[in-house]
Amino acid sequence: MLRPIPIRLTLLAVLALTGCSVGLTYHPPAPITAARWYAPLPHAGSSAELGLWWQQFDDPALSALITDAERDSPTLAQALARIAQARASLTTSEAASYPSVSASAQTTRSKSVSSFFSGMQTASSLAVDAVWELDLFGANRRGREAAVARVQARAADWHDARVSLAAEVADNYMNLRACEALVAVYRQDLASREDSARLTQLKTDNGFSSRADAALTNASAAEAATRLTAQQAECDLSIKALVALTGQAEPALRSQLASRTGQLPRLPGSGVTSVPAQLLNQRPDLAVAERDLAAASADIGVAEAKRYPSISLSGSVGLSAVSFGGMSTKGNTWSFGPTLNLPLFDGGKSRANVADAQARYDEALANYQQRARTAVKEVEQALVKLDSASTREGSARAAAQGYQVFFNASEARLKTGSSSLLDAEEARRNLLNSQASLVNIQRERLAAWISLYKAMGGGWTQTASESAPIANRHP
Repeated sequence: MLRPIPIRLTLLAVLALTGCSVGLTYHPPAPITAARWYAPLPHAGSSAELGLWWQQFDDPALSALITDAERDSPTLAQALARIAQARASLTTSEAASYPSVSASAQTTRSKSVSSFFSGMQTASSLAVDAVWELDLFGANRRGREAAVARVQARAADWHDARVSLAAEVADNYMNLRACEALVAVYRQDLASREDSARLTQLKTDNGFSSRADAALTNASAAEAATRLTAQQAECDLSIKALVALTGQAEPALRSQLASRTGQLPRLPGSGVTSVPAQLLNQRPDLAVAERDLAAASADIGVAEAKRYPSISLSGSVGLSAVSFGGMSTKGNTWSFGPTLNLPLFDGGKSRANVADAQARYDEALANYQQRARTAVKEVEQALVKLDSASTREGSARAAAQGYQVFFNASEARLKTGSSSLLDAEEARRNLLNSQASLVNIQRERLAAWISLYKAMGGGWTQTASESAPIANRHP
C-alpha cells in the first residue's frame, strides 16, 4: 500500500516545477532616444571618451584627488553596505524555494507516585523534521526576481555615488583653482593700488597733489585689501571641502596642491562633437529606476500568488526510548503528508496587498519617466552652458587684453600729468573686472564640462555593475 507514495510525490514535484507564475510579465521601458539635441554642441574636434573624462584635463592633482576620495568615502561605504543588505535579502528569497529541515532532541525524567506504583521514568526522543512549500503560483520565483532586481539597483546606486563623488571633487577643485587665480589677480591689483597710494601720498606731502587724491588712493588700496582677504577665505573654504571629500589631513592636502596654485586645468583642444542620445541609457540613476521598476513588477506577482491556495509537504523521522521501573522500550517513528492551505476570507487583505503592489509599480514607472526627462534636461542644460562659456571666453580674453593696454596708457598719462587720478582709477577698475570676469568664465566652462560628465553617466555602463566590489555574487 506504500508503493504509490513515490508516484504521488513525483506528480506533486512536477506540478510545483511547472506551476504558473501569476502577476505581470515585466518588459523594460523603451530606451531613451532623441532625434537630435536642441542645444548647440561644443567646438569642433574628435569625440572624447567619457570613461577617460578626467584625463582630458591633464591635471595629475585632480586625478589623485578623485582616487583618494573613492578610497575613503563614507558615501561609497554606505552604498556598499546597501548592496550587502540587498544580497542578504536575495539569499533569504532563494531559501524560500528549498525545503527547511530541522532536528530536535529531548529528554525528560519524571517520577510517578500512586497507591499502585511509584518509580522513575525517563523518556528520550530524537527527530528530524522537513517542510517544503510548493511554489505552485510562482510566489517564490517572483520574490527572487524582485530580490535580484534590487541587488542590481543597489549596485547601480554605488556607481551613481562614484560618479557624483568624482563630479563633486572636481567641482570643488575647479573652484579652488579659480579662487587662487582670482587671489593672484587681486594681489597684483592690491600691489598696484598700494604703489599708487604711496606715490600720491608723496606728491601730497610735497604739495603736488590734493589731500582728496591721497584719500582716494588710500581708500582704493584698503578696498583692494578687503577684496583679497575675502577671496583668500573662499579658497580656504574650498580646501576644507576637499579635506572632507578625500579624508586627507589638511597639511598634506595643501602640500599636494601647492605645485599648480592658481592654474585652472586646460580643456583639450578637441571637444565633444557628438553626444549620442543612447548614451543617456548608461546613466546609473536611470538603471536604478529601471531595476526598481522591475522589482515592483515582481512584487505584484508575489502579492497575487498569496491569494491562491498553497500546498506544503511535511515529513518527520525519529527515534524514541522510554525506561520505567527497570523496563525500557525503543521505537522508530515517521510521518509524511501534504497540507493544503485554502484562503477563504481575510476581509480583503490579500486583494488590498495586490492593489498596494500595483500602486507601487505605478509610482516606480512614474519615477523612471521623471528621471528620463531629467536626464535629457541636464544634458541640454550642460550643452547650453558649455557653448555659452566657450563663446564668451574669447570675448572676455579680448576685453581683458584691451583694458590692460588702456590701463597701462592711463598710468603713463597720470605720471606725466596729462590724465586725472579718477580716470586712472576707472581704468584700473575696468581692468580688474575684466580679469575677474575672464577667470569666472573659464570656471563656468569647466563646470559645464563636469555637468556634462555627470549628465552622461560619467562613463558608467550597465555591464559595469558586474564589477561592484561585493563577493559571493548571485547569478
